[in-house]
Amino acid sequence: MKSIFLKNSKKLLLALAFLLLSTPFFAQSAFDKFEGQDDITALIVNRKMFELMSKVKVDATDKEAQRYMNLIKKLDNLRVFSTASSKATIDLKLTADKYVKSVGLEELMRVNDSGKNIKILVKSGSSDSQIKELLMFIEGSGKTNQTVLMSLTGDFDLNEISILTDKMKIPGGEELKKASKNNR
Repeated sequence: MKSIFLKNSKKLLLALAFLLLSTPFFAQSAFDKFEGQDDITALIVNRKMFELMSKVKVDATDKEAQRYMNLIKKLDNLRVFSTASSKATIDLKLTADKYVKSVGLEELMRVNDSGKNIKILVKSGSSDSQIKELLMFIEGSGKTNQTVLMSLTGDFDLNEISILTDKMKIPGGEELKKASKNNR
């Protein structure tokens, strides 16, 4: 009887250890549910794509291109969701608020500009200027009814992000430029 208990205990411990170790590899983002929805436009760029992009040869004299390539090497994940649907906006906002509380992001800035409510939150890295995660939420209203949720992870400097938003034509790029200027 004792050996059956020990055998089952070992199996249970092994299964539990596997489950705990594998969870980070299979974990889904809080925002995955927005992919594939008809009323939400999604842009997802994963680490593998950033690695491939960083291998592109650029002109050594083009300083902006060099800075862009250096930033790409530091990024892990980019998710951008945009919508003009009021129902999807509510869902995006609720999910973002819940996510912010669960991972402990700090508010970097908040702006109300021409009917747009903009929040930029970060998780700091190893130094004051280093960022591990940036979350931007732009809630549009009136004429600017476009709502944008952007999540960017890696190990980067906030001042480098405007390069990425310019090159990839990411919605909310102007707001990020303002945030990086205000943070200098």
